[in-house]
Amino acid sequence: MSARAEAATAEPARDCPYCPRLVAFRRANRESEPAWFNAPVPSFGPREARLLVVGLAPGLKGANRTGRPFTGDYAGDLLYATLSEFGFARGTYGARRDDGLALIDARITNAVRCVPPENKPTPEEIRTCNGFLAAILTEMPNHAAIVALGRVAHDSVVITLNLKRSRAPFAHGAEHRVSERVVLFDSYHCSRYNTNTGVLTPEMFRAVFARVRAQLERTA
Repeated sequence: MSARAEAATAEPARDCPYCPRLVAFRRANRESEPAWFNAPVPSFGPREARLLVVGLAPGLKGANRTGRPFTGDYAGDLLYATLSEFGFARGTYGARRDDGLALIDARITNAVRCVPPENKPTPEEIRTCNGFLAAILTEMPNHAAIVALGRVAHDSVVITLNLKRSRAPFAHGAEHRVSERVVLFDSYHCSRYNTNTGVLTPEMFRAVFARVRAQLERTA
């Protein structure tokens, strides 16, 4: 069943039933780690934000544990430090949901809301969860910039916006004009693997958000 057809809101229910494999993995995690969040991870940040950051999926010991996107693993360390540097966050990131960190003019979500085994959602799971991403964009009337972290997030955004993939190919640092007001920015995912292997450096990541900040200042 497609979440695009069924989702009435931008946030899936705690026991969202749409993806059998992810449901089974969620139940197993609740058995082994009952103190963890172990549910579809809700978006973080204000609906009136102009920037939407889209990731891949919750990490098993990161957002799946803490209940907040990119919180509790290395990807969050780099992402939240970068958001703070460019004025999109305030407070101290403490790698937990109640650290008091707040987003400013930015919101974060994932293309797939439940943690997948081995951090690899299937194409069907990505398509099923796409309806929630569509609902998020609908309820963000001011969005003017979207940052897609990785190819899966990029493809999910492209599908949601009904763009032709041939006209919006994924590439780190690429910018795609969605409308007169909205621009899609691409970045490699800020995972530990990508940074450890040099696929993505902190400087490359910051350069993307510098362009995002410049875009928002031009459209203010």
